[in-house]
Amino acid sequence: MQNYEVRDITLAPSGHQKIEWVRNNMPLLRGLEEEFRQTKPFEGVKISLSVHLEAKTAYLCLVLAAGGADMSVTGSNVLSTQDDVAAALADSGLKVFAYHGATKEEYDRHIEMCLENKPNIIIDDGADLVSMIHEKRPDLAEEVWGGCEETTTGIIRLKALDREGLLKFPMMAVNDAKCKHLFDNRYGTGQSTWDSIMRNTNLIIAAKTVVVVGYGWCSRGIAMRAAALGAKVIVTEIDPVKAIEAKMDGFDVMKMEKAAPLGDIFVSATGCAWTITVDHMLTMKDGAILTNAGHFNCEVDMEGLEKAAVEKKEARKNIMGYKLPNGKWVNVIAEGRLVNIAAADGHPAEIMDMSFAVQAMAALYIRENHEKLGNHLINIPEEMDNIIASRKLAAWGIEIDKLTPEQEKYLNSWKI
Repeated sequence: MQNYEVRDITLAPSGHQKIEWVRNNMPLLRGLEEEFRQTKPFEGVKISLSVHLEAKTAYLCLVLAAGGADMSVTGSNVLSTQDDVAAALADSGLKVFAYHGATKEEYDRHIEMCLENKPNIIIDDGADLVSMIHEKRPDLAEEVWGGCEETTTGIIRLKALDREGLLKFPMMAVNDAKCKHLFDNRYGTGQSTWDSIMRNTNLIIAAKTVVVVGYGWCSRGIAMRAAALGAKVIVTEIDPVKAIEAKMDGFDVMKMEKAAPLGDIFVSATGCAWTITVDHMLTMKDGAILTNAGHFNCEVDMEGLEKAAVEKKEARKNIMGYKLPNGKWVNVIAEGRLVNIAAADGHPAEIMDMSFAVQAMAALYIRENHEKLGNHLINIPEEMDNIIASRKLAAWGIEIDKLTPEQEKYLNSWKI
């Protein structure tokens, strides 16, 4: 088996530098790395990982490898792989199959090459590895003890498999862990989305009208940060409860057809498809900016836009302008792909420290409990969340109160 397929192995020194930087800012993973290096919990265990391949992901791979894991690594988006980081992992002896700007065919081949490792554990971002096994390589399922999924989109796909009784091995719902979605989805996506939009457009956010599609945890973070930057925020939703939350958080709430003519910048983060359509675009201001912060590039209807546009030109690096039949232009960042990682560096290291600690501990949970787990989507145990949260507080030097015995008795009694 070929050990790597990367763009340029000579880029490794730059990748090593990036990995060292995030390592210095990820104390939870550093602690796990030290533990795993001593205990070797993954000795003889084959792990295949498909996550956005940048420095923080690379460090997670090295932490698992320090625990003895035989790692096989690929990316989870054709634009999010950083070639120097992929080269650094290959230079470190890991199996790596990914490069920036891969075609759809190359990306699918890299997914298959990653699975040739015949993994015992899968770590997924968007359920691409799981889907490949279920659709094209069911022969590999017997080797798989279980896996971990860290995205809302991936959980949606896994829930569908589970609901239809088709899931061939247990999957841990890492995305639904408190230490993941309450922080990664909200604060991570909130900051990294605007970091990408601002660095790619070089425009101010204050005084603009921002339309945020959806009001899940990712969208809440995006809306919160937009408001903090001085924007007027409009939220569109399909869930009446979330719509009320958005309204009570101080945002205007309306249907997309009403919001479309008002927005300067649009950000969709729903996990659904076609949330911003060509019909919406035709009513937008000239020069409106469209972005997607969901996993797949179908939230902004790029296929429909490509067909409808009468002219297309690069407006700026990572930004493509499309002239519509009515003469107006819309500008799309990163081909409508995940804007914070396809055109920037993704979430801050301190945020991914928590998310990847959940991934690493979930993988360990599968290693230790796979024989007792059924072929279902499984929630992260509350104890695991609490351990990670306690370690994060300790890394910050923060102590919190504990219940007294009397308080515990009070809370567990029906008597006043």
